[in-house]
Amino acid sequence: MTRTPLNTSLDGYEIWFVTGSQTLYGEETLRQVAEQSQAVADGLGGLPVTVVWKPVLKDSDSIRRLALEVNGRDDVIGVIAWMHTFSPAKMWIAGLDALQKPLMHLHTQANVELPWADIDFDFMNLNQAAHGDREFGYIQTRLGVARKTVVGHVSNPVVLAQVEDWQRAAAGWAAARTLKLARFGDNMRYVAVTEGDKTEAELRFGVQVNTWGVNELVEAVEQATDAEVDALVAEYLDSYDVAPELLPGAERHQSLRDGAAIELGLRSFLEEGGFGAFTTSFEDLGALKQLPGLAVQRLMAEGYGFGAEGDWKTAILVRVANVMGAGRPGGASLMEDYTYDLVPGNERILGAHMLEVSPSLTTAKPRLEVHPLGIGGKEDPVRLVFTADPGPALVVAMSDMRDRFRLTANVVENVEAPDLPKLPVGRAVWKPAPDFATSAACWLAAGAAHHTVMTTAVGIEVFRDFADIASTELVVIEEGTTVRGFQHELRWNQAYYRLAQGF
Repeated sequence: MTRTPLNTSLDGYEIWFVTGSQTLYGEETLRQVAEQSQAVADGLGGLPVTVVWKPVLKDSDSIRRLALEVNGRDDVIGVIAWMHTFSPAKMWIAGLDALQKPLMHLHTQANVELPWADIDFDFMNLNQAAHGDREFGYIQTRLGVARKTVVGHVSNPVVLAQVEDWQRAAAGWAAARTLKLARFGDNMRYVAVTEGDKTEAELRFGVQVNTWGVNELVEAVEQATDAEVDALVAEYLDSYDVAPELLPGAERHQSLRDGAAIELGLRSFLEEGGFGAFTTSFEDLGALKQLPGLAVQRLMAEGYGFGAEGDWKTAILVRVANVMGAGRPGGASLMEDYTYDLVPGNERILGAHMLEVSPSLTTAKPRLEVHPLGIGGKEDPVRLVFTADPGPALVVAMSDMRDRFRLTANVVENVEAPDLPKLPVGRAVWKPAPDFATSAACWLAAGAAHHTVMTTAVGIEVFRDFADIASTELVVIEEGTTVRGFQHELRWNQAYYRLAQGF
C-alpha cells in the first residue's frame, strides 16, 4: 500500500494583498502607491502563508471582479486590504458584499517615522491612510462585514504575529470548508453532548458529516496484505519503545499485527474517500478485532481530525487545530477531562481518553503497549502510552446550543505529571486559568462538552480569529475571567446570537 499523507501544510495557500486608492491623484502618485504597497506586502513575506501583491484598486468594478476571483480560487484563503491614500468607500460596497473569504483590514502606512522637516502637501496626499482606512472601516461596519483589524507597521513583530494568527485561522477555515468527515457507526447511546445538527454544521462550517457502516471499514482492514502489515510493524518497532510481549515471536505480537491491519484499512478508507476527519464508537465495532487506538493516535498526529464515541464536532476541531498549527512545535488531539487532583492551592486536571490521545503532544518517545479495555467486548487493543509535555496549551469544545454552535475555550498550562505506572494511555496533566474552581464553574455554565481538542501549537488568538471568520460564538476562560462576568457574557450572547440570525 502506498501511503498518501493528508495535506496539513500551509504551503499551497495564498493571501492576496490589495490596496485601495483612486484616479484623482494622478499617475505619479499612483505609481508611488503601487511601489509602497508592494514594499508593505513584501514586509509580510516571512509569514507561513504566501502573501501575493495585487495591482492597486481604483474603481468599483475592479474591486468587485477581484472579490469574485478570490471566491473562485480554493488556494486563495483570504484578503488583506489597506487604503494607502483615500479610496472612497462606496467603491467597495459591491466587492465587500460579494467577498466570501476571510478579510483582514491592515491599518498601516509606508513609513514608520514621519520626516517632519520635509512634509509638504504632496506627502500628505500620498500618505493619508490615517483617514483613508477610517473611511474603509466605516463601510465595513455599515455593511456588517466580519473582519480582523490589525494596526501598526509591518516591521513591528507584534503586527506580524497578529497577521500570522489570522492567516492560520483563515487556513483552518479553508480546511473546514472542504472537510469530509466519516462517522463509523453512530454516537454513544444516550450521550447528549455528542449529538448535533449535521446539516447546520455543513451550512455554518462547510464540513460534510456522513455515516458509513463499520463493516465497510472492516472490509478495508481485511484487504491489508501480510507484506504491508510487516512493513508497518517494522515502522512501529523503529518509532516506539515497544513492550516485549508485542515484539515479533512474543506471545502478544498478533495483537500488534491486528492493530497494524486496522491502521492500514482505516488509512486506505480515508484516503480513497478524501476524508480529513473521522469518528469511531466502542458500541459499534462490527467485526473489528480491537477498538482502534494506535491507528487513531497516529492518524491524528499526521493531521487527521478525530472524535471518540461518534463525536464529530470534536473531530472537526481536531482537524482545524491541526491545520492552524501546521509547522509549529506541538500538536492537536482529542482530550477529555477525566479526574481532578483537588489539593487546595495546587488543583490539577488529569485528562486522557480510553486510547485515543495524539502523540503529537509529546516530544518523548511513546511506549507501545497492549492492555484490556473493559468495554467494547473486543480483544485487548494496542495503544501508545505517554504524557504530554509541560507548557502552554488550550482546550476547546464545540456544543450545539439548538440555535447556534458555541465554542468554549480554556487557556491552560500542561505541567509535569506524577508517575502514573498503572495508567496505560496517553494523558496530560494541566492547571486551568484563572484557577480550577473558576474554570470548572464557567465551563459548566457554558454547557461545554467533556470532549475537547487540546492544542499545544496555537493559542487563543487564533481561535478568536477563527470564530470571527466563522461567525460563531466563542466564550473564553482565561486570566481575569470571573464566574459572574462569564455568566453575564453568556446571557448577552444568547440575546445577541438570536437577534443576529434574523427571522
